[in-house]
Amino acid sequence: MAERDRQVTWRKRIFDLFFASLLVIILGPVFVWLVWYIWRKQGRPLFYVAERMKTPTQPFKLYKFRTMTVVNEDQGVSGAHKASRVTKTGAWLRAKRLDEFPQLWNILRGDLSFVGPRPPLREYVERFPEIYREVLKSRPGVTGLATIRFHKHEDRLLSRCSTPEQTDDIYCRICIPRKARLDLIYQHHRSTCYDFDLVFQTIGNLFRRKNA
Repeated sequence: MAERDRQVTWRKRIFDLFFASLLVIILGPVFVWLVWYIWRKQGRPLFYVAERMKTPTQPFKLYKFRTMTVVNEDQGVSGAHKASRVTKTGAWLRAKRLDEFPQLWNILRGDLSFVGPRPPLREYVERFPEIYREVLKSRPGVTGLATIRFHKHEDRLLSRCSTPEQTDDIYCRICIPRKARLDLIYQHHRSTCYDFDLVFQTIGNLFRRKNA
């Protein structure tokens, strides 16, 4: 089992490096245009930089295009109580998942994989160590089985929360356990072919969302 895990990890890293490098080359002009467009529409800062956890003890800086107005302190996940902070440009970026473009840098650095569990906030790793001890045996990813199967439902649940306390309760009581189950299913079946399948499912979902 350990030998299989090493082989899968090695193959995933080659997969990640190859496709991240390819996308940087092909989509470089799009990235430059997005930087200009965001700067023109909503000014600086252009990027949202936040701590996430790569392992239960190892943090890293996650990069995204900024989609919300800046506040001095920002804790917890985003529910309806943060909806008013999402800019018009940010809503457009989120709808097409273009806000995650800068995470190619995280993939090249080895912080993220294309496919894996979404990287959690430190506060949830510390509050649920048993769950994340297992989930974070896989390198976190930009997309994954939990993202594909549960993301829309999570958005609906959190959009009904009008306070940080409600958001935290729903996220901890419902979202974390359900996503963890899906992340562990992926972990037990992960392979290069499965990663390809999940990436193409993610792309397909984006096109369906665009045409909806």
